[in-house]
Amino acid sequence: MKSSESGLQTASLEEIKRGYMEEGPAYICVCCGYRTEAGIIYPEEGVLYEAARYMRVHIEKAHGSVFEYLLELDKSVTGLSDVQRGLLAQFYEGKKDAEVQKALGIGSASTIRNHRFVLKEKERQAKIFLALMELLKSKDTQAPAEWVSPVTRHGHTIHRDSFDITEQDREKVLNKYFPEGTGGPLKTFHMQQKHKYIVLTEIAKRFDTERKYSEKQVNELLKEVYDDYVEIRRYLIDYGLLEREPDGSQYWLESRADQQSAQDSTQGRKEKGEQENMNRRKELQEQAKEIKTEAGVYQIRNERNGKVYIDSTLNLKTINGQRFMLQMGSHLNRRLQAEWNEYGENAFVIEVLETLKQDDNPYYDSKDALAKCLNRWFEQLEPYGDQGYHGDKKHSAE
Repeated sequence: MKSSESGLQTASLEEIKRGYMEEGPAYICVCCGYRTEAGIIYPEEGVLYEAARYMRVHIEKAHGSVFEYLLELDKSVTGLSDVQRGLLAQFYEGKKDAEVQKALGIGSASTIRNHRFVLKEKERQAKIFLALMELLKSKDTQAPAEWVSPVTRHGHTIHRDSFDITEQDREKVLNKYFPEGTGGPLKTFHMQQKHKYIVLTEIAKRFDTERKYSEKQVNELLKEVYDDYVEIRRYLIDYGLLEREPDGSQYWLESRADQQSAQDSTQGRKEKGEQENMNRRKELQEQAKEIKTEAGVYQIRNERNGKVYIDSTLNLKTINGQRFMLQMGSHLNRRLQAEWNEYGENAFVIEVLETLKQDDNPYYDSKDALAKCLNRWFEQLEPYGDQGYHGDKKHSAE
C-alpha cells in the first residue's frame, strides 16, 4: 500500500502532475495524503461530486494547484534556487519576459531569456537522469533499502541531527519570525530549512502531549499561528513533530513514547480508522439524501459574442461542475472549451433558464418532461453556428 507518508516519493511522474494516486477504490492526494473513495458522493457548497472529481476540488481548495504546492517545496527537494522559483511562478502566470523582469526587478529582458534557457537545459538534463535511473533500476540487484534515505516524509528529506542549533540561534530566529512573542502569530514561513525547524518546534509546543486532535482542531489551533495553516500542518508532519492516522482522522504530538505506542497499537488504530471511515461514508451518504434536488435547463453564455451552450440536468445544484470542467480544460463541448480558453472565465456566465415544476402524478416521467423542456429552449434560442456552441439542430454536446 502506498502510504501518504511517502507521497511524492512513491508517486509516478504522471501521478505527481495529476496531484493524486489511485489505490484500489481510493484516490490519495500526493500533497497531503487526503483520501476519497469511489462509491461515495462528496457534497461541497451545494454541489455533489464523485470521488475523483472531488479530489481535484480538494487539491484546488487546499493547495491552490499541484504546481503551486511543488514550487513551495524546500530547495533541497526541488533543486531550484529562490530566483528560479520566482521565475517559474511568473512563467506559470503567462507573463512575458519584460513583465517578469519588471515584477522581479532582476537584470533585463535578455537576462530573463537567459534564465529560460538555463531552465530548459535543466529540464533536458532531468529527462536524461530519469532515463538513466529507470535503466539502472531495471538492472540493479541491490536491495531497495540501499536507495532509501533514512528519514523521509512527504518528499522532504530531513536530517534533524544535522542542524547545529545553539540557544542564541534559536532566540534570534524566534524573535525574527514571532515579533509579538512566541505565543503570537508567525510573520512569514518563507525561510531556510534550519529556521523552519526552529519555528516548527516552537509551534509544536502549542499541542498537549497527552491529547489527540481532529484535523479541524489542528486547523483551528494553527490558524492562530499563520494564515496558511495547511502548509504549517504539512510541515509539522514532514518534520516528524506531529503524527497522524493514515486517513487524517487524528493527530498527536510526536515523542519517543508516542512512537513506541504507535508501533504497539498499529492494528488497533487501523481498525479504528476503518470504523471512522465507515462512519464518515454513512454521514456523507445521509447528507446527500437530505439535499433537495431540482431539475431544469441552464445555459453557459459568452458575454463577449452572445453565443450560448444549453443543456439540462436532474439536479441544478450540480451546474457549477460545468465551470469546474471548463477550468480543468475537460469539458465535452470542444467549441465551448476552446472559446473559454480564448476569452477567459470572466467572459462567461452560467444561468438557469427554467426550473422543472414538481408533479405528484405517479405516471409523471421527469426525464421525459426535462427532455421536452430542453427541446423548447433549443427551438427558442437556436444555439447553432454563430449563435451557439452546438454544431447542428441535433442538440448533442457537440
